[in-house]
Amino acid sequence: MAALKEASENEMRGVLGFTTDQVVSADFIGDTRSSIVDAGAGIGLNSTFMKFVSWYDNESGYVTRMNDLVSFCALQDSRV
Repeated sequence: MAALKEASENEMRGVLGFTTDQVVSADFIGDTRSSIVDAGAGIGLNSTFMKFVSWYDNESGYVTRMNDLVSFCALQDSRV
């Protein structure tokens, strides 16, 4: 979990989220991140196997990533 939390605060900021709050799906309506890891909902089955629960708003997260892709493509096109 520590690696996911660190990534959400650094290189994946804005794409990956991390929460320790007690949440339900309605808490993520309009959230533009692609995935928000729910630290309280994951379970360790043994020392090498962990199940994670992650929340997302399918529409907002998807549209935001598509905007990122269009911006990236436009930048690449301007380099040609």
